Amino acid sequence: MFDQSPKATLPAGPGVGYKPQHFSNILEAPAPVEWLEIHAENYMGDGGRPIAQLRHLAERFPISVHGVGLSIGGEGPLDRDHLSRLKHLVAWLQPASFSEHLAWSTHEGAFLNDLLPLPYTRKTLARVSEHIEEVQEALGRAMLLENPSTYLAFAETEMDEIEFLTGIARRTGCGLLLDVNNVFVACTNRQADPVDYIDRFPMDLVGEIHLGGHDEQADDAGLPLLIDSHGCEIVDPVWALYAHTLARGGAKPTLIEWDNDVPEWPVLAEEAARAARVLERVTA
Repeated sequence: MFDQSPKATLPAGPGVGYKPQHFSNILEAPAPVEWLEIHAENYMGDGGRPIAQLRHLAERFPISVHGVGLSIGGEGPLDRDHLSRLKHLVAWLQPASFSEHLAWSTHEGAFLNDLLPLPYTRKTLARVSEHIEEVQEALGRAMLLENPSTYLAFAETEMDEIEFLTGIARRTGCGLLLDVNNVFVACTNRQADPVDYIDRFPMDLVGEIHLGGHDEQADDAGLPLLIDSHGCEIVDPVWALYAHTLARGGAKPTLIEWDNDVPEWPVLAEEAARAARVLERVTA
């Protein structure tokens, strides 16, 4: 098994997804933000301003690397070139954490710009585990696997999502990234109880928490249909679910995700401040 605690560690406080337009703000007045997360695919080049800025930020903040393109759940083999470039990034950056999604985005050589769901079967569990072991071997460290936002269930599913994620983690030694907004979105869409999901989740395996915004629509039957958009403020029910999560599992590094319609720095910083207040109440 690989060590899940690299030389640098993420503090159990608020972080934000880094966007270049906030570079000066972060350097001048970062509080209450304690760490930053980047998308791996934005920093796989060899130079230029993005890499220079990231090197500068990494001298001041713990960095988490979040992958969105490995296609961990794909039927085919992992893209060796993509994995090689990811290995190069992790080798020089030495981030505190690396994570990826439980999803697939490639098929027969084509890349689909989406994170698509998987059936929870023993066959799929074995394939995802093999891919995670390959990633961990290449990077020389344990990774975190994120629970997805889902909109449907597969008929051939043989176990529920928590059993599936726990089985992968126990088999590979990876940790889990718990996206609380994804839990709320998926449970609402499938008419399940998000509190029950959190109560059954293996908190001892959680290395990081994500919070983000979602859009609300309605399906053909008029029922709520939530879309994980990362383009707006976090809603009160998700904040309440986050507080319940911390009450169960204790303080965890918590990321504010805002990837679309990115606001000015004060708006993002206030979302991080709200996470800090919840952390303080739960851990007091």
